[in-house]
Amino acid sequence: MPTIAQALKEASQQIDRFEAKLLLAAALGKDRTYLIAHDRDALQDDVLALYRQFIERRLRGEPVPYILGKQEFFGRSFHVCSAVLIPRPDTETLIETVLQYCREHDVRTLLDLGTGSGCIAITLALELPQLQVFASDNSQEALAVARENAQELGARVRFYESDWFSALHELTLFDAIVSNPPYIRRDDEHLLQLGYEPIQALTDGNDGLDDIRQIIKQAPRHLNRGGLLAFEHGWDQARAVRDLFSDPIWDTPRTVKDLAGNDRVTFARRHA
Repeated sequence: MPTIAQALKEASQQIDRFEAKLLLAAALGKDRTYLIAHDRDALQDDVLALYRQFIERRLRGEPVPYILGKQEFFGRSFHVCSAVLIPRPDTETLIETVLQYCREHDVRTLLDLGTGSGCIAITLALELPQLQVFASDNSQEALAVARENAQELGARVRFYESDWFSALHELTLFDAIVSNPPYIRRDDEHLLQLGYEPIQALTDGNDGLDDIRQIIKQAPRHLNRGGLLAFEHGWDQARAVRDLFSDPIWDTPRTVKDLAGNDRVTFARRHA
């Protein structure tokens, strides 16, 4: 039987070494520090077989978070599967933007549209316990994942099965509405690299702005005066998103860059 060090060396010839460590630690049910202290330990047959299954899945292109069944976001571990997008660091820019806004304004209720894994709604609920957080998604499978994450992380979030605002009563109003909607253009080459993730959460099948247009059009019926509407979007879509806030009901929209220096979040307030 190979040792941990030998198994890692073999795997690192096929996949990224860091990923090889993550997968081996998962197969062992340990953290990565265990691999260092026990690198001469022999792997049991069942662990080795599971590890090789993980490697085969990775070689076929399956993302590591789906293999592991989890992904870290804003310092917390979220369950993920192929029914939801994998939370990404880019989305933490949306979290930071909304947190800053909520701390500077009287925000009591917030809606997360297209919640997926629930990472946005749950993070905001945990970071701002006084906030009443609501979240919607049109996928029952995604909502099941989000509810599981909320329960495991101890977040109070009310979930709705809804195609954007469709299931919400017309008199339901929020102080803030946030979303990471499908925004990748149908002809974007990056879609080919995301084949394991739910296509309906990645693209609208058009220019990547259809859902943002729809949300901006419908949001005033569910947003209190002075309320916030904020989106994550593609690195090259900021001007187009700002232009969609053309109705005089909106204050001048602003765009925030992510840690890589790319335009990532655009938001505007409804006039008070």
